[in-house]
Amino acid sequence: MKFSNTSLLALLLPVANARFVEPGESNRATLYPDGIPETVKDTTKYHIELAPGNTRWVTEDEKWELRRKGQRFFDITDNPDLGALNAKAASKNVVFPKKPSLQNEVNPLLANLSKTEMEDHLAVFTSFHTRYYKSDYGRQSSEWLLKQVRDTIKAAGAEDSVFAEPFPHTWGQSSIIATIPGKTNSTVVIGAHQDSINLWLPSVLAAPGADDDGSGTVTILEAFRVLLQSEDIVKGNHENTIEFHWYSAEEGGLLGSQAIFTTYEKAQRDIKAMLQQDMTGYVTRTLQAGKVESVGVIVDFVDAHLTDFIKKYCDIPFVETKCGYACSDHASASKAGYPSAFVIESAFEYSDNHIHSTDDLIKYLSFDHMLQHARLTLAFGYELAFTDFAKLEKYEDREQDL
Repeated sequence: MKFSNTSLLALLLPVANARFVEPGESNRATLYPDGIPETVKDTTKYHIELAPGNTRWVTEDEKWELRRKGQRFFDITDNPDLGALNAKAASKNVVFPKKPSLQNEVNPLLANLSKTEMEDHLAVFTSFHTRYYKSDYGRQSSEWLLKQVRDTIKAAGAEDSVFAEPFPHTWGQSSIIATIPGKTNSTVVIGAHQDSINLWLPSVLAAPGADDDGSGTVTILEAFRVLLQSEDIVKGNHENTIEFHWYSAEEGGLLGSQAIFTTYEKAQRDIKAMLQQDMTGYVTRTLQAGKVESVGVIVDFVDAHLTDFIKKYCDIPFVETKCGYACSDHASASKAGYPSAFVIESAFEYSDNHIHSTDDLIKYLSFDHMLQHARLTLAFGYELAFTDFAKLEKYEDREQDL
């Protein structure tokens, strides 16, 4: 069944009146006393890609209709050529370590990860009415998040070496990039998306987005906080630069991450790996199905070698699962020609069914499970920060020559 914006407003009108009119008031006001005004129909067309080579032009309402049906896509209107430059370049596959080698350095850091930090941040982050990327709430929530990232840097005493900046977009909500410079410009990226959406009326209805993707946002923020407790990291003694990304407008078709990776591709940035954390806190349906709590490791449209590498950091069992084309921001990195991986809270079929609604709330989440994702993220970032990729590639070449 399809609803127009006007009919949805009609359904919501009693709720709106209830908020603005007290039962005991003598002069009762009524919203829209002359009837519900007709909304101006937005006829702007957007170019979306539903699969490689499968594109179409749609209105924004049609975008949300597709999303309500579970269809994911790139909105390529502003970034039609992402990946074209790197596709023409002859690039070698990135070689990743065979196994973790820095446990003695990583384990003390893992002990400092805090569920309380994640809970406190998520409580505020979900208090915004919505984090819809075109809304003023989306702008406000992004500014709040940037302040938390900068406060984290300041608390670590790392302001002389580590920095965080907004990556502006035309729609108002900026993406955020925090940079920990290393000895080289080769870069490891850890990402999550900061926006939320209510797919029925994105500009009107609440979208707390606790799991999607408030959970991933605070998960990588906590990994960032503890990573900065390493003196070697803060002093820049690690080989590779580390970036933490909080993307805007993932829900609109991976818009923020596409803009960033388009910029990186044009600048010929050397991105060695990208890990996405999108939805890290929901385990209820997994347990109800009689399954063991586990981390979902996405295996479609990702880099197989990087994906195999991240499995070595799971402290609880992992399960291989698929999410389809353009299902989160790692897809933008992949399309740009960079190795990417994506971990989610469970097998995809057991993931959170409260998302994209007013019911995506903290009460459904497990911070113990989110802590597992934070452990994986922290270990991943630390190990790859100190990885000598050039040395690994030379060793791989010698092995192939034998």
